[in-house]
Amino acid sequence: MMVLITYDVNTETNEGKRRLRQVAKQCVNYGQRVQCSVFECSLDAAQLVQLQALLCGLIDPRKDSLRFYLLGNHYENKIQHFGIKAGYDPNDTLII
Repeated sequence: MMVLITYDVNTETNEGKRRLRQVAKQCVNYGQRVQCSVFECSLDAAQLVQLQALLCGLIDPRKDSLRFYLLGNHYENKIQHFGIKAGYDPNDTLII
């Protein structure tokens, strides 16, 4: 299923800046960054639970915000994009 993950981490302290880097690093492991603090991730149910637990363990819930938008398996018609950074197909072939 396609999951949109957004986060807002308070970076007023060095600890906050560290949390921001850790959250971003974990999101990169699971999906594609589409904006500064927004990731599109193609996950199964087990991966979603695992990633939610991981990210919730990294943030400070008194200072930071983390959102998961579950777009499902038929997400193509739910996403509209305008402007630079053309979209991508997470199920397409990846060439490294």
